[in-house]
Amino acid sequence: MKQRGKRIRPSDKDLVFHFTIALLLTVFLLVVGLFHVKTIQQINWQDLNHSQTDKIDISYLAISFSVAILVCLLGVLLFRRYRYDTFKQLQHRQKLAKMILENKWYESEQVKTDGFFKDSTSRTKEKITYFPKIFYRLKNGLIHIQVEITLGKYQDQLLHLEKKLESGLYCELTDKELKDSYVEYTLLYDTIANRLSIDEVQAKDGKLRLMTNVWWEYNKLPHMLIAGGTGGGKTYFILTLIEALLHTNSKLYILDPKNADLADLGSVMGNVYYRKEDMLSCIDLFYDEMMKRSEAMKKMEHYKTGESYAYLGLPAHFLIFDEYVAFMEMLGTKENTAVLNKLKQIVMLGRQAGFFLILACQRPDAKYLGDGIRDQFNFRVALGRMSEMGYGMMFGSDVQKDFFLKQIKGRGYVDVGTSVISEFYTPLVPKGHDFLEDIKRLSHSKQDTQATCEAKVAGVD
Repeated sequence: MKQRGKRIRPSDKDLVFHFTIALLLTVFLLVVGLFHVKTIQQINWQDLNHSQTDKIDISYLAISFSVAILVCLLGVLLFRRYRYDTFKQLQHRQKLAKMILENKWYESEQVKTDGFFKDSTSRTKEKITYFPKIFYRLKNGLIHIQVEITLGKYQDQLLHLEKKLESGLYCELTDKELKDSYVEYTLLYDTIANRLSIDEVQAKDGKLRLMTNVWWEYNKLPHMLIAGGTGGGKTYFILTLIEALLHTNSKLYILDPKNADLADLGSVMGNVYYRKEDMLSCIDLFYDEMMKRSEAMKKMEHYKTGESYAYLGLPAHFLIFDEYVAFMEMLGTKENTAVLNKLKQIVMLGRQAGFFLILACQRPDAKYLGDGIRDQFNFRVALGRMSEMGYGMMFGSDVQKDFFLKQIKGRGYVDVGTSVISEFYTPLVPKGHDFLEDIKRLSHSKQDTQATCEAKVAGVD
């Protein structure tokens, strides 16, 4: 029961009011009691009469009441400042109770009640006979709401609470799991508070941490698709990914057909291309290396069927492709078909060999992501302002999700491979952060490490 959390009950519809009154009344009486403790001690409660009550100092009583009210107000401010999460949990539980009551997802009967006086007429009162079992728990920045499924007439409503929970609790759904006899909704509480700074982004063990509770597990769910218009933070996000991956032993290939920000990386690291012919050659090289590794892995001593490149200790390869649609529009029909065929092979076979795609574009048109290629991108990020059609292209036209625009750079929506779309914030980049300088340092450090390792191997040979 503790793991499930607090059960939502009909009386919770006024939970905030009841909690506030109980807390403030206790504080109020305590403060007033401290002011009049001596007077209270001197009163003979067994022989209380009018003369004793006349001794009460009205002005002193008014002062004590005033101080008690001020202390209560201060207590409210301190509670909201330092126990804000507790207050929000009360609000959430109250909203869940009201959701059930206002939608009439409960059973009740009318019962007669006697009046206070014997000769007064009896009245009817509603008595709830069935109220759905709903449990609420907040842990590690995630809200877990468990709803019991009883095959009753309210099952369909209780199985599809996503939109109500997101808009009502102002949280983002991250997971929905149907378990034995109940369904569990997991929502990200205070999403923007889970935003990371660029130095907190981690890449290790085949996964990349992008928010406190958001990971791209590329070993399990390969390939990333990024969409977003100008000013949405797409370029900074890609540069953040590059900087994070350079901390690993991964090999990066970067394509920028518009010869823009990513092309500038060519001055500080290798495998950066912006000319059409060079980019076509890079795609061919990436594909050929993937096929060579796939064949070589099977001949390795420790190879096991079903195991991926990571099991054999091989480095991952990433093809980072900015403005992909713009590049495809440069190509002729034959070149276009050839590139699509290569990309299709990469997205189908890349996971086991450790070859991954990161494609970025303004809008993922099906024309250039056809033949099921788009469906193979398990991690999808839509940044900035997008149209309903754009969101449909990214996440599917049948998605039941309300998309809201907030004027925050680097904000968007993400599907981490679970078909659940949630609010997303790219890592914060502090003012003055120099991507070129940092990437140059990381790239040179990586080259020096590789050169040292090769020299050691040559010495042993």
